[in-house]
Amino acid sequence: MQNIGETLLSDTTFAVLDLETSGGSPKSGAGITEIGVVKVRGGIVLGTFQSFIDPGHALPAFITQLTGITDDMLLSAPFIDEVLPTLFEFLGSPDETVLVAHNSPFDMSFLKAAAIVHDYPWPKYETVDTARLARAVLDRDEVINCKLGTLAEFFNAETSPNHRALDDALATVDVLHGIIERLAGHKVSTFEEMRNFPSHKRRSKRPISE
Repeated sequence: MQNIGETLLSDTTFAVLDLETSGGSPKSGAGITEIGVVKVRGGIVLGTFQSFIDPGHALPAFITQLTGITDDMLLSAPFIDEVLPTLFEFLGSPDETVLVAHNSPFDMSFLKAAAIVHDYPWPKYETVDTARLARAVLDRDEVINCKLGTLAEFFNAETSPNHRALDDALATVDVLHGIIERLAGHKVSTFEEMRNFPSHKRRSKRPISE
C-alpha cells in the first residue's frame, strides 16, 4: 500500500475537481448539476471526467444566470447515484489519489451527502483545498483575495474559471501547480510536507488538507 504522505509531489496523483450545484448547501435540498475532474501527476494530465447531473428539481434562475446551465441541458442527464460509481472508478484508490478542490469543504459536502443518501461508502481520500493552500504561501500584497479567478489570473492559468465544472477544474490545476512551485522555494517536496507546511503567512489556522 502506497503511503501518500511520503510521496514526492512530482509523483503524487492529484484529482482536481469542481462541482456546479443548484444551491449553496445539500442540507437545503440543493443537488449537484455538473462534475468536472482533471487527474494529473508530475504536471501531466492523465485524464478528464465531466458529466451533467440531474438534481431532481428545476434550477433557480440565479443558478442558470451564474453558470449558464439550464433545465433543458439537464433533461437527459443521469442522476448522481448513476454517476458516483464511474466517478469513484475514475478517481482511483484513496491510497493513490489526493483530491483537490478550491474551497474543498463545499464540494466535499455535496459529494459526501450524495454518497450517504445512496448508500455508497465514502473512500477516505486525502483532500487539499487550494484556497487554504494559497493563503499559506501568498502574501496579501501579491493577491487581494484567494478567489479562484484571482489566483488563476495571478498564476497565468491557461483556462479562465467561468462557473463550469471542467473549466474551473482546469483552472484549479494551474493554480495548484503554481502553488507547488512556490512551495519548492520553501524546500517542500513531498505531500506530507505540503500538508503540514507551517507558514507564518497563513491567513487561516484551518488545516491545508483534511
